[in-house]
Amino acid sequence: MASVKRLLSIAFCCVVAVSAAAQRLPDRSGTPDFESLWPLRFDFLKPSPDTVSLFIVGDIMSHRAVSKSAEEFGFGSFFKYLEDRIAGADLAIGNMEFPLAGKPYTGYPAFSGPDAYAQYLADIGFDVFLTANNHILDKGTAGLRRTIDVLEQKGIVYTGIARDAQADTLLNPLLLHVRGLRIAIVNFTYGTNTGPWDPWPKVNYMRKKDILPMLERAREADLVLVFPHWGTEYRLHHDPQQEEMARWLVENGADVVVGAHPHVIQDVDYIGEAPVVYSLGNALSNQNDLNSRLELALTLRVVLEEDRAPRLLEPAFEYIWCTKPGMVEDSYATVPISLPDSLWRVPADHRDMMSTYRKIYEENHYAGGDRSH
Repeated sequence: MASVKRLLSIAFCCVVAVSAAAQRLPDRSGTPDFESLWPLRFDFLKPSPDTVSLFIVGDIMSHRAVSKSAEEFGFGSFFKYLEDRIAGADLAIGNMEFPLAGKPYTGYPAFSGPDAYAQYLADIGFDVFLTANNHILDKGTAGLRRTIDVLEQKGIVYTGIARDAQADTLLNPLLLHVRGLRIAIVNFTYGTNTGPWDPWPKVNYMRKKDILPMLERAREADLVLVFPHWGTEYRLHHDPQQEEMARWLVENGADVVVGAHPHVIQDVDYIGEAPVVYSLGNALSNQNDLNSRLELALTLRVVLEEDRAPRLLEPAFEYIWCTKPGMVEDSYATVPISLPDSLWRVPADHRDMMSTYRKIYEENHYAGGDRSH
């Protein structure tokens, strides 16, 4: 576990040598009981002393080329190079930006991803799926209802949507106990590409009158995480609407704000003591623009001390890169940019990665945020 901690604390501004070999995944047969999420303890994860770690990635997409590649090669390479980070965290969170609407599997503009994709993500260690996004209603109410059915049947914990009012109270906010740390997760989206048509099942939308009650219920938590699906696609800097909403969220109890949807990395800032990551970018997709293939992975660490309130450490970022089939593996593979160039089958792609990294880093000029703002 100590070596995993060292890996997770890699600063995003450093390009380092290849990390230690991936550790063996823990036994996750003890999936949390969906009916009793609070208080929930992830006791099936090996504890580490004093510090609770969270590993968070951005948009996990299911373009048709992605699901076709999985039909031929399986999903195993997708996050092969990040499995130690995912499984080594006390809580791993990802944005599942597709419904599980069944066959035929489809990509942009109306997604439907394979059930096996969600199962793979859970198997490698993702504990919570964020599901409030603009694509979750791509296949209508029936597709949303089936998504909920599949996630619940598989024992996968999610937030951002709800089957009915009772589930809504349980899931929004999602309240978790992780090794004694009480965590609240609030997830919502600026909108959906279609719908909604029915009051239930519901999607959380970016309406302050709906978000405020969730934040109020989250106040008993030690750590309040807010995940908005927002912003302008492919823009490298946040827009005024994002900043206004971020300030309102912090004023109403958010400890950390982590955004998704732009499909590229956006700037990182502080509002008071709260880190605001406007967009992590894509975690895995078939998008071709180089900016959309470079992403951030975020690690949050909270120190638990006797007789003192839990203490959030500085966020740790790591740049990652989504490779296409044949570039590193036969299929898609998201890799840390520290992966040695000798492992690339297509050296030009490694050069593209490094030039994109330098451009984005210089464009945003951030090193963990600026508390002066």
